[in-house]
Order: sequence, then structure tokens, then C-alpha cells
Amino acid sequence: MQSLIKSLKVLEKVAEKQPISVGELAKMMSMPKTTVQRILWTFHEAGWLRLIEGDMPRWTVSPRVLSVRPIELAGGGLSAAVQDPMAELRNSTQETVYVSVYDGNGAVVVIDRLESPHPVRAVSPIGDIAPIHSTANGMAILAFLPESQLENILTGELSAFNPATITDADKLRAELKQVRERGYAINRGYYRSGIFAIGAPIFDAAHQPVASICISMPDSRYHEEKIAEWGALTVKAAQAIGFQRNARG
Repeated sequence: MQSLIKSLKVLEKVAEKQPISVGELAKMMSMPKTTVQRILWTFHEAGWLRLIEGDMPRWTVSPRVLSVRPIELAGGGLSAAVQDPMAELRNSTQETVYVSVYDGNGAVVVIDRLESPHPVRAVSPIGDIAPIHSTANGMAILAFLPESQLENILTGELSAFNPATITDADKLRAELKQVRERGYAINRGYYRSGIFAIGAPIFDAAHQPVASICISMPDSRYHEEKIAEWGALTVKAAQAIGFQRNARG
């Protein structure tokens, strides 16, 4: 099992840093070069990685990964339901809008995005993985997870990404209590310094958080007096997505 997890982490690192050499991978992951080489060739034989020849051969992810999509990205369902609410939220706020899903392992993954028309804007790529405890989309989901899942995360490692990150479990519990009370999460630069966001959970028919939607902006456009307005718009978009998705069955 540990060998499988190690191999998957190599695959994830290639996806993050591609194109990348064996030596660079081995150094980043503190693994023997021979072990990394063996893992890379295994994924290559399976069709998941490809080798770019040259003076220093480098590895990239194969297009085969496009054939493996989570249900959230499949036609219809959540993917279809987010389009109109995302556009309305972006047009109302003029800020970048993201929809993310929980990966079940302490992180959220961006599955859709609409960019702000402002020349200076916060942009993360689709597929970007971010910690659930320090992002607006993450905290919006985290606050409404079943108690056992919530405690597993709160009692685990809460990594710090800058001095603003909430890493104390009790402080994070208090923050999540406020999220539940007002219906949306506020990220005051907890993950990336200078990037602020407001996110709301998207619920399924059983009132379980299946995703979240947020607006993200540089701190130069973040104003405390607009939080209630932005929060209400974000919650409205999340509710519209949930309603449409559940109506589709």
C-alpha cells in the first residue's frame, strides 16, 4: 500500500511540475533516483506518462488522464448546473469565480472557473489543489462535513502557508462555527498572502456539502463593508447550483 501511495505521489508531482527530469523529481521527493525512475517507467508503460527526449529527458503527464474524470466533471450534473450561477455571480461582483469539490483527503480541487474582467485578478488553474482548512471554498465545505470527518481534519496537521493561516484547531473550530451561522466562509489571505475570498457550500438533496463556490480577489479590492453583500450573492449562487443539480436528479 505504501508503495502505491508513493507511486501516486510521484504522478501528482509530475502533473504539478511538468516537464520535469528524474533528478529533479528525486530531489523534490527525497527519494532514490532509481526508485523514481522505476515508478516513472511503470506509469509510462501504462500510458499515463510520456518521456520528452533531449539533452536532459523530461517527463510529462499523458493525455490519457483526460479519460479519467470525477463524476463532478462528467456531462450534466454539477458541471452543467454551475454555468449560469457562476456567470451571474461573476457579473454581479466582477471578481473571479471558482467551483471546487472536496477530494476526501484534506484538500479541495478547482473544477470550474470564470475570470474577473479586471486586469489584476486572482487566478488558479482548473485542477488546482488547495488545503481545505485555509481557503474559502475549503472552509465552506469543511464547516458542514459530518462531525467525524471534521474532527479527523481538525485533529490532523493544519499546515501554515503564511502568518495568517489558522493552524490552531480551536481557533479553526470557532471560525467554522461562524461559517455555519452566516452561511459562507471568508478567507482573509489565509492561504495565499494578498488573496481574499468568500465561499459558500453547495449541498445535495441530503444536505451534504458536495462542492462550493467562491469569489476571489486581490486585497486591494477587498472591503469589509461589502462582505454581507458579497456573501449573500455567493450563497445565492450556491443555492441555485444545488437546486438545479437536485432537480436534474
